[in-house]
Amino acid sequence: MPTEILMPALSPTMEEGTLAKWLVKEGDKVSSGDLLAEIETDKAVMEFEAVDEGVIGKLLVAEGTEHVAVNSLIAILLDDGESAGDIGLVAAPPASDGATDPPGTPRPALAEVAPAPAAPRATDGNRIFASPLARRIAKEMGLDMAGIKGTGPYGRIVKADVEGASAAASTPATAIIPTAPAKSAPAPAAMPAGPGAETVMKMYADRDYEEVTLDGMRKTVAARLTEAKQTIPHFYLRRDINLDALLKFRSELNTQLGARGIKLSVNDFIIKACANALQTVPDANAVWAGDRMLRLKPSDVAVAVAVKGGLFTPVLKNAEMKSLSALSAEMKDLATRARARKLAPHEYVGGSFAISNLGMFGIDNFDAVINPPHGAILAVGAGVKKPVVGADGELTVAIVMSVTLSVDHRVIDGALGAELLQSIADNLENPMMMLA
Repeated sequence: MPTEILMPALSPTMEEGTLAKWLVKEGDKVSSGDLLAEIETDKAVMEFEAVDEGVIGKLLVAEGTEHVAVNSLIAILLDDGESAGDIGLVAAPPASDGATDPPGTPRPALAEVAPAPAAPRATDGNRIFASPLARRIAKEMGLDMAGIKGTGPYGRIVKADVEGASAAASTPATAIIPTAPAKSAPAPAAMPAGPGAETVMKMYADRDYEEVTLDGMRKTVAARLTEAKQTIPHFYLRRDINLDALLKFRSELNTQLGARGIKLSVNDFIIKACANALQTVPDANAVWAGDRMLRLKPSDVAVAVAVKGGLFTPVLKNAEMKSLSALSAEMKDLATRARARKLAPHEYVGGSFAISNLGMFGIDNFDAVINPPHGAILAVGAGVKKPVVGADGELTVAIVMSVTLSVDHRVIDGALGAELLQSIADNLENPMMMLA
């Protein structure tokens, strides 16, 4: 039976995407792991791999088609011995002029040529519907396919079903512990979305303007930030941090590391300071998960990177275990690929804490919006010369950086947030601590 190839969800926030480019053509033979297409998600252009083997029978979505819904049919894969005559589904032909439908417009419906089975099933009489790859894996593992439940189209057995059956067979029954399903939190009441497009456009009917269509990234940023401000009870903690010791220490390190081509930035120290602080104050290393909190063991720190039309927050995982030079190299690589929109989802999903630094733009201080499900985000301003009172009471001048910690009150209370910010400040004002 032909296999349906569906539009994949390549990121947690993806609901639709653009099929940017096909990397195969009809009649090509493909194996598991071969690249099929390039798909533009709400964040990046990503390659889509085959999970089965066979022959490309029909491509149902044209290159450049936008607003292709996740899990919609985009191609048909044929088994060995099958032909185009076995394809039971055909799609309405795409528009030839490259025009795309506006957001929210339903895609052309698929017309059935052959009736589908009344219910998903993996067998038909003595025949078992399974992909060639699934058959080969089952044979190598000595598994009887008649006892495997298929989860593919029309109950077809695929690779994941065979591997799952193998894992279940090797797991002792005593290891299977039933758990009660988690109660889902009640959905928040709908909030007013503000005036609609037509209303706003009427307000500016006598003005000269350019209408800008939102791309996937801008839509995602707008939706997530609206969600964050409407559903997260923010509170803010502010303080100044003396950078004199840090700047001196950084200058000495960069002189010594120059021969290796390493130059540490102040932001590298801020990342390390936050990672270490999350270990010092472990109760603050947490995220909100609907009806519970998840307290993380490692310090996974996200850092906001501005890109054209939006931003990424790549995550430096296990940051507390990495040296300053390793963090610096990793951050440079992530930022470069973020600006080229070449990050994979696992590189910008997760983390419990984020940093947003606008100091390089001359911003003294600001309040950042928490990126759910994070528990907090640190907004970093510029280091500027300010008068300060020294330890012995004398008036002097120091480089001072203003920071604001935005905190989710569901996850972190005031005293705990203050303790976390104090730890961050201690690390930055005593930078040798970060090397201990």
